[in-house]
Amino acid sequence: MPKVEVLAERCKSCGLCVAICPKKILDIGDKANGKGYYAVTVSEPDQCIGCSMCATMCPDLALEIWR
Repeated sequence: MPKVEVLAERCKSCGLCVAICPKKILDIGDKANGKGYYAVTVSEPDQCIGCSMCATMCPDLALEIWR
């Protein structure tokens, strides 16, 4: 089963991954990381299809996809 992992300390809340996710399972979170940005969270991890579009789009390499 595919899994998306967010590396919260790298995330800058740009929202590019949220916009590109075909399953719409990513959201901007409500907890700030050490840099003061609200890191992306995965709302429904079991719905991830492992397409890697979010990781490809992320300019900060803050997402990892496990298959």
